[in-house]
Amino acid sequence: MQVSVNRNVKTTILITAVVAALLCVANGAFAQQKRVIQLSGVVLGQDSTSGLPGVHVYVPKAGRGTTTNNVGFFSMPVLVGDSIVISSVGYEKQFYIVPQNAPEYQTVIVPMVEDVVYLNQVTVMDFPTEEIFKEAVLALNMPVDESIDKRNMSQELLALMVKTTPMDGYQNSRYYLNQWAGSANGKFQPISNPFLNPFNWVKFFNSLKKDKKKK
Repeated sequence: MQVSVNRNVKTTILITAVVAALLCVANGAFAQQKRVIQLSGVVLGQDSTSGLPGVHVYVPKAGRGTTTNNVGFFSMPVLVGDSIVISSVGYEKQFYIVPQNAPEYQTVIVPMVEDVVYLNQVTVMDFPTEEIFKEAVLALNMPVDESIDKRNMSQELLALMVKTTPMDGYQNSRYYLNQWAGSANGKFQPISNPFLNPFNWVKFFNSLKKDKKKK
């Protein structure tokens, strides 16, 4: 009888310990769960009179974010304790941490500061008159390169170069656009097959007869 009581006591103690452990884990998970906050706000420029469009508002650790609209407004769901980065080209990055006591709908106003880069000092030497400037330029006496063979600049050679030089990027793009425009214009027009045209065959046979007479 005593052995049975001891077993019941041990079983009760074990069950109590397991329940306590499960309660601790549940409480820890509940404590780690963060509240979701709807964060909205306006990002202002340096003059603080108009909003900045296209500003990136994101949470780096979570990999989520949004951008401001054309009046500088944004709205996105965040968690309590999130560190938010507000960045835009030409402005210094701004940071905002969602407080623990933030309400369900949090509204902020973020003023941006211009990121000014100072260049090295440049000294500009001015001339009192245009004539003095021209004289200074002519006084440089720039040498003329006479190493180019004038035979390479003949009209025949230049014409041959124009004829045989492949098209560059601009010419290729123009050719593609012309082909695309032609295909778009002729999309709903009937397409004729030259091999099915009897007049083309008559011209072909006549050309063969002329070639035989020449021989």
